[in-house]
This record gives sequence, structure tokens and C-alpha cells, in this order.
Amino acid sequence: MTPAADDKHFLKDPVSDRDWARGPADAPVTLVEYADFQCPDCQHSHPVIERVLADHRDRVRFVFRQFPIVSLHPLAQGAALASEAAGRQGRFWEMQRRLMEAEGRIGEAEALRHASELHLDIEQWRRDLADPALSEHIRETKRLGVRSGVNGTPTLFINGVRYEEQTEPVREQELRAAIEEALAAAQPAARE
Repeated sequence: MTPAADDKHFLKDPVSDRDWARGPADAPVTLVEYADFQCPDCQHSHPVIERVLADHRDRVRFVFRQFPIVSLHPLAQGAALASEAAGRQGRFWEMQRRLMEAEGRIGEAEALRHASELHLDIEQWRRDLADPALSEHIRETKRLGVRSGVNGTPTLFINGVRYEEQTEPVREQELRAAIEEALAAAQPAARE
């Protein structure tokens, strides 16, 4: 699958400091993923995305955005909150990885176990889980995703252009090719 450059699905909410991002802020390519922790396709896509990112550490910025689809995945909202609460203690990415690799075992007990293993302040983590601001942040992220045409997970955007058209696991060879194409397109701009 190639990036959907000719359709009207563009990222309408630019990456900002309220996003979970890793990689250089000035990277020539930004990969944005809208994901649901209980979504099997997101779980299968996670290691693919990680391998591609590992090969492009200094040239790709990765942004993770919450998109829990609670009608299909009743544990997704709790997992999203668990990761956001961990993020308040500087451990978002560690919790995100654990939840993605948990193969759907992301209930309250599992999230608590992950929080303990990450040496989070559990009392603070529990208070943060109950903070309405975290739920509101997740709702707002999802609402803005819908504005950009997100209706399933995983949905990817490469430099603001929607990449994945269907909710299916991301295929590594195709994602690598799309990232390489975006890097090549960014090179002339970098020389100017």
C-alpha cells in the first residue's frame, strides 16, 4: 500500500508539545500513529513500526496518539489512561511498549503490574488515572483524529499525509518504502 497522497485525508491537527513524540523534532519525516491498545492489528503493527524506527533513529520522529475504540475494545480506554498516567511520571513510552506487547491482556490488574514494574509512584499513578483532565485529553485527541479521517486503528500519517487506508496490520516492506520515499522527497528541501 502506498501513501494516499491523492485523497483528502491529511492530518488536520499538527504535531505539538502535547503529543507523545520521540525522535528529533527537526527530523525530515514525522510518522503519526493513531492506535488502540486492545486492537489486535495495532499490537501486530507495533513491532513492525519499532523495527522501521530503529533503522531511522535520527531521521524519523514518531508520534503516538490515543484512539481507543471502546465499542470494540472495552479495555482500551483504561489502557490509554494507564499510559497517560505513566507519562506524567516520565514513563509513557515504557508503558506504551508494555501495553502493546501484552496481546490484549491490558486490564486493571495488568496495568497496575506494569506500573509497579516500572517503579512508578503507584499512589500518584492512581490519582492521575482518576484525573478528568487525562480522559478529556484522550477524548480530544480522538475527536481531532476523526477530523483527519481516522475511523479505525492503526491509522498512520507520514508527513501529514494519511498512509494506512484500512485497519489491518502494517506491512514492514511497504512502510519502509513509504518512509524512504518521504525521506527522499525531504532531501531537496534540506539542501535549499
